[in-house]
Amino acid sequence: MKEVKEQEEITALGQKRRTFLKTAGAGMIVTALVAAGCKKKTDDPAPSGQDYDPSYRDLGAGNVGILNYAYALEQLEAGFYTTVVANAAFTTAFPDATEQQMLRDIRAHEIIHREFFKAAIPASVRISDSLMPNFSGIDFTSRSSVLAAAKTFEDLGVSAYNGAGKWITADATGLVYLGLAGKIVSVEARHASAIRDIINPNSKDFAGDDVVNSSSGLDGAKSFYDVITSANNYLAIGSKVRGTNLPK
Repeated sequence: MKEVKEQEEITALGQKRRTFLKTAGAGMIVTALVAAGCKKKTDDPAPSGQDYDPSYRDLGAGNVGILNYAYALEQLEAGFYTTVVANAAFTTAFPDATEQQMLRDIRAHEIIHREFFKAAIPASVRISDSLMPNFSGIDFTSRSSVLAAAKTFEDLGVSAYNGAGKWITADATGLVYLGLAGKIVSVEARHASAIRDIINPNSKDFAGDDVVNSSSGLDGAKSFYDVITSANNYLAIGSKVRGTNLPK
C-alpha cells in the first residue's frame, strides 16, 4: 500500500507545474555536463588504488560504472527527501505550505531519477537497488538541519554530474545517456537554487560563489573520488560504494 500511495503522489505531482520547477528539464539536452568539459584530458590520473573495506560495493567501469554512480546518488537523495516528508515533525519544521510542497516536489523528482537509472542499467551489472542510508547526523525535526543536508546533497549532485560528463563514452548509447544526464543535472541545479532560496529568501545565494566559478560563470565539478567520499558519509556499513575502476 505504501508503494501504491507513493506512486499515486508522484503521478499527481507530475501533473502539476510548480512555479520554481515548471520548466525543469524541459527541452534541455546537454547543459552543465558539456560545459564542464566532455573532452577527456590525457593527463587525468589512473583509477585510484586506495584500499577500501571489502564490504564496499564496487560501481563498475565505463558507462555502466558511471550510471551506477548516478544511481547510487539518486537512491541517496530519494531516500533523504522521502525521510524528510514522512517524518512526523515535517509540518512542524516546515509550517509554510509552499515550502512543504516544494520539498514534496523535489522528493518526487528524485524518486523518478532513481527509477530511471534502475530501468536503464541491466540487472546483471546494476549495483544494489536497496542501498541503505545513514542519516543519523541529520535532525529531521529541525528545519535548519534538514535544509543544510538538502543543500549538501543538491550541491553534491550537481558537481557529481558535471564531473562525470567528460567520462561518458561518446558512442551512440553514451551520447543518449549524456543527453539524459544533462537534463537531470539541470533539474538538480533547480533543486539546489530552490533550497538555497528557502534558506535565505530573496537573496543571491541561489548561485553563490561557493558553487559558481566567478571567472567561468559555471557550476563546479567534482571527481568521482571526492563525490563518493562525501556520499559514503551518508551510507550505512554494507551499502557504502567504491569507484575503483572509475577515474580518480
